[in-house]
Amino acid sequence: MTAGSDGPPGASFQGVLERITYANEETGYTIARVAPERGGADLVTAVGPLLGAQVGESLCLRGRWSSHPKYGRQFEVWSYSTVLPATVQGIQRYLGSGLVKGIGPKMAERIVGHFGTATLDVIETSPERLVEVPGLGPKRTKMIAVAWEEQKIIKEVMIFLQSVGVSTSIAVRIFKQYGDTSITVVKTEPYRLADDVWGIGFKTADTIAQAVGIPHDSPERVKAGLRYTLSQGADAGHCFLPAPNLIGDAVKILEVGPDLVASCLEELVAAEGVVREEVPAAEGPVPAVYLPPFHRAEQALAGGLRRLLDSGHDRLKAFAAVDWEAAFGWLRKQTGSELAPEQADAVRLALTAKMAVLTGGPGCGKSFTVRSIVALARAKKAKVILAAPTGRAAKRLAELTGHEATTVHRLLQLRPGGEATFDRENPLDADLLVVDEASMLDLLLANKLVKAVPSGAHLLFVGDVDQLPSVGAGEVLRDLLAADAVPRVRLTQIFRQAQQSGVVVNAHRINTGLSPVLEGMADFFLFPCEEPEEIAALTVDVVARRIPRRFGLNARRDVQVLAPMHRGAAGAANLNTALQEALTPSRDGMPERRVGGRVFRIGDKVTQLRNNYDKGVAGVFNGTVGVVTDLRPEESKLTVLTDEDESVEYAFDELDELAHAYAVSIHRSQGSEYPAVVIPLSTSAWMMLQRNLLYTAVTRAKKLVVLVGSRRALGQAVRTRGAGRRHTGLTHRLRQD
Repeated sequence: MTAGSDGPPGASFQGVLERITYANEETGYTIARVAPERGGADLVTAVGPLLGAQVGESLCLRGRWSSHPKYGRQFEVWSYSTVLPATVQGIQRYLGSGLVKGIGPKMAERIVGHFGTATLDVIETSPERLVEVPGLGPKRTKMIAVAWEEQKIIKEVMIFLQSVGVSTSIAVRIFKQYGDTSITVVKTEPYRLADDVWGIGFKTADTIAQAVGIPHDSPERVKAGLRYTLSQGADAGHCFLPAPNLIGDAVKILEVGPDLVASCLEELVAAEGVVREEVPAAEGPVPAVYLPPFHRAEQALAGGLRRLLDSGHDRLKAFAAVDWEAAFGWLRKQTGSELAPEQADAVRLALTAKMAVLTGGPGCGKSFTVRSIVALARAKKAKVILAAPTGRAAKRLAELTGHEATTVHRLLQLRPGGEATFDRENPLDADLLVVDEASMLDLLLANKLVKAVPSGAHLLFVGDVDQLPSVGAGEVLRDLLAADAVPRVRLTQIFRQAQQSGVVVNAHRINTGLSPVLEGMADFFLFPCEEPEEIAALTVDVVARRIPRRFGLNARRDVQVLAPMHRGAAGAANLNTALQEALTPSRDGMPERRVGGRVFRIGDKVTQLRNNYDKGVAGVFNGTVGVVTDLRPEESKLTVLTDEDESVEYAFDELDELAHAYAVSIHRSQGSEYPAVVIPLSTSAWMMLQRNLLYTAVTRAKKLVVLVGSRRALGQAVRTRGAGRRHTGLTHRLRQD
């Protein structure tokens, strides 16, 4: 990076952070422009680990001066600390930056205009004097005083945490969790952080533990490492890990001997609730090790499904003796269409079996079949509930059936902590429950859902089993189809109208291992290029200019980039930065807020990164998509309008829960449908190029698919069958029951 040096190492430099021109959230590397504290009109370029510093803050930078062959003189940052500004201009900029809740740029100008250089001393020692400022009442004054005190405590915590290698953004999360006790917890129980603080895994907790003196071979460390390995397995979709795999993975992570790991595993099983049991498999019994929530959920889900299947009560008993020929004749008059034999089988099954699965690919008539089931049930005055895992999927289900639909989370009314209002003791009032996009249901959510289904009601899971499995642990839909006890219909016939669609035709070709047809299709295209940087630039051009010009679609609302990977030049993270600059650039006079490597602006397309049961009316959940509609620096808040048409407020210190969604990973797109989908395909994503990944991406499109990238990468994705099955025991438990 540096070609030469024109100053001694170990220099320091103080100034106000004016703007951040680049920030890499993964590495912390930042390029910023800093106004020197001691005069000088020219801004200084500072490069290095500045992640967490906010525009408007006065910084003391430590590092060295250097000269870059292209960019000239700059300051290489090794470390930094924040200091309070001393000049009127510096104080006004600092207070107006949104760092102190209750003060925006205009209010900062008024406060500093009244108190001058004594402003910060007044806020620190006599905050009640703020009422002297025109427009500042007691309520706002109290808010500012509280926010100032909180900032002081956060700074103390951050200084300590930075001394043990923790970044600013992580320090804020630790403070939000533990408050004044943060330093005590970090010093005495560092591995608690991995369980209690979202975004902190074992590796970060382990780094902190080493810094505060926890021994490398401490049993506490090894047990924390085993729990982390099991959690990583769950994040990868596994409900359990075979004991040999668990021990082997933990040995690599912890760099200790297998005997110590095995003995600590015994302690976890004996005293801390971790479950070990034999699970049958084709190659023989597997010594399965479960974290307690997944073991409980798997057992309960199998029992709940059996309860439904074996119930002697039937809330749709009218269909036990129905004249199906007459029923289908009535349906034909209502819809003007005839059910195909497979579809008729599915309708009969859903209305006579207490629990069933309907699966099939695009263009095979799942939607019309579901509409027919709902129409017949409602004709018999049945209470029908429709649900899907995401807001977009629920909206589509409602449009399809003409009947209200909701997300599973909202249906169950999940409360803070994740407990559901509706459960076995307080079931839903439903005769028929239809759950669309069931391939997205993970083990924990499926268990909560089945618990809430009343005895005698009918439950129908609808989904495409060839798509990617759920983001969370388990592969519920696949496990149900592997259990002989579960009634099912698979639709295979592609209807004539769908045969004209390149999206549908190529989805089925990809699913069977055939290359997509790329010539002569009006709705399926490949823009070939090889290098990741070229793929990224062309993807942005296709989204921002070519598709809107050719098809009249709105680039932000109608076009979605689905990337196989998050990282890399053609990954979702980099594409989000480039697409934001193309579609929602910075504008003079418009507020924005930088958090780590991201900057949020009004109009940004964003997605929620974790389940937060405290937000909104009934929680905001991982994968929820929305648009930033308002940004208020003086209140340290922004507002997102979600795809469920709910306005949700986020405090600035909660923005680590949001990411931009101009480009999302294919996994995160499950359950959604978009008018147009753009898929960058680079050989740098080689390990991710798998058939079900590409198939899932293609089937997200309603009207148009554009592939951008390498023919070789496309061929690899089509040829590669995908990762092996997940470690789950649901099918075994259904057989066992």
